[in-house]
Amino acid sequence: MFTIEHDFDATVITLIDEGSDGLEEDVTILAFEECVVLEQEDPLSGDVVRISLSMGQLADLAAALDLPEGSYRLERPGKP
Repeated sequence: MFTIEHDFDATVITLIDEGSDGLEEDVTILAFEECVVLEQEDPLSGDVVRISLSMGQLADLAAALDLPEGSYRLERPGKP
């Protein structure tokens, strides 16, 4: 299950783990114009762990999901 909300400066997607035996913490994805931030609460400490991805890193991740093992460099428009 997931939810989508549109805030002033970001789209907020929350992924809710319904399928595992031990329910995992929700993952919140904040999509801004310049980056994407993933957040998840650490169940041991209660702290929120954040990972920020640039838009280039996000494009690399999306491409990597459909590629075999190896090392790749994507061509970016406007970059030599």
